[in-house]
This record gives sequence, structure tokens and C-alpha cells, in this order.
Amino acid sequence: MIIDAHQHFWQYDTERHSWMDHSMSALRNDFLPPLLKDIYKEQGVDGCVAVQVDQTLEENDFLLGLTEKYAFIKGVVGWVDFRDENIDAVLETYVEKTLLKGFRHIVQGEPDPNFLLRPNFLRGISYLEKYDFTYDILIFPHQLGAALEFVQRFPHQKFVINHMAKPYIKDHFYDGWAVLMAAIAKNENVYCKLSGIITEADHDTWTAEQIRPYMDLALEAFGPDRIMYGSDWPVCLLAGSYGEVKKLATDFITELSTSEKAAIMGETATRFYNLK
Repeated sequence: MIIDAHQHFWQYDTERHSWMDHSMSALRNDFLPPLLKDIYKEQGVDGCVAVQVDQTLEENDFLLGLTEKYAFIKGVVGWVDFRDENIDAVLETYVEKTLLKGFRHIVQGEPDPNFLLRPNFLRGISYLEKYDFTYDILIFPHQLGAALEFVQRFPHQKFVINHMAKPYIKDHFYDGWAVLMAAIAKNENVYCKLSGIITEADHDTWTAEQIRPYMDLALEAFGPDRIMYGSDWPVCLLAGSYGEVKKLATDFITELSTSEKAAIMGETATRFYNLK
């Protein structure tokens, strides 16, 4: 079974999606399940995990509502404000929402490089294990140092690094990112998504050869049992088609064993998010 562990849905709104600047004009449209369902049929993808874009509780309801209509959406990663003094009670309200698997915060957009280590944020994260929720870590490479300390504080919490922490592929920066990713991977409760990769390279001229060293490092550090395929659709459309994204992943794993391929393309995500 092939599971896309990272994609998005939205109904475009100029204010809510103001982060879509002129360079992202291709994303200023509605991207909803019927379109992705057709793509999945063509690409042989069986299901997905829908990940939040808007940092609102309303989007949790929006995404969960889509799961009621489209069975191929196997799980949802939503958002809550972990700095909320009442975060325990907020999380408890989602326990019976069985398709809500976990949460993330758009930490990459926070000006403080140590945002993950703020006491009120740490306090909120500490409640996730109680309810068996996962947490998706969305950061840039300059935030990897804080992320390392962050995951070490919660050795029993399931974490997954989104988009391999967005390495600066376009600028050919590698060494510092690689050292910290390898250090984070030593924490066995941390997983990594092979997602959002082509948009970190030059959108017009990227090649698999340019991206391969970053994927090699992720695979070596985390291993196939902690790596999961994700498309980052529709954001990936800024640099390539869904088919190109999937081919990049399947070509990368072509020499792995059958069981290792199955893990990366679906079994790891199924286990991490407890998908049905």
C-alpha cells in the first residue's frame, strides 16, 4: 500500500493565505480532494495524511470534515496553540476524533530560532504523549539545533521531521544540515519525511542528482523504518508535477529490498500515524 504522508487541502482565501506571495501564484486556487483523488488513481497511491496549513482550530474541523466524505484521507495532522494555558483540555476534546492523528506548528515562520524551547510551548508539547498524539516538526535548517534539544526532552514522544528540515539545496548548503540531522536521528522516537524536496532546489533546473545526497543522508541516518514518502502536494507544483515527485522517491529506493521499499512508501507512515 502506498501512503502519501504529507499533503494539503485548502479553499483559497486572500487574507488567510497571504503567505502565498507572487512567486506562489500557482497555489492561489482551491485544492480539494476530488482533484487529488484523480491524481492518486493515476499514480497508484492508496491514501494520504492531510496536514494543516492554517493555524486555526477551524481548519481541524475542515480537514476532519473531508475525511467523512473521502475515505482515501486516512489521517489528519491539525493545529492547536500549545502555548495555551488550557492546552490539556483542548487536546482532550480531540481524543474521540480518531482520524486526527497529531499536530504541528509552523515553527519555520517563527522569528525566534529557539521557539521550540520556549517554556510555554514545551509545557504544551508535554501533554501529547498522554493522548498518544504525534507531532510534526516544521523547521528550517537554522532551527535544527533547537530541534535536537527539543526532541531529547521528550524521548517517548513520536516526532517526524517535515521535508527533511528543508535543506538549502538550491544554495548547495549541506554539511551543517547533515551533522544536525544525523544527531537528531540518533533519537529513535524521531522519524523523517522524504517530502517537500524539489521546492528547496531550483524550481526550474533541479535534478535528481542534485537532490540525491540529501536523501542519502536521511536514509542512512533514519533508516527505512523511520522514513516516509510524502508529496507536499499542491506546494510541490511550484517545482514539478505529482508524478515527478513520486518518481524521485521511487527511483531513489529502487535498489532497496522489497520490505524496505514498502516501509518508505507506506508502512512507516501507517505505523507512525496508526492509520487504518
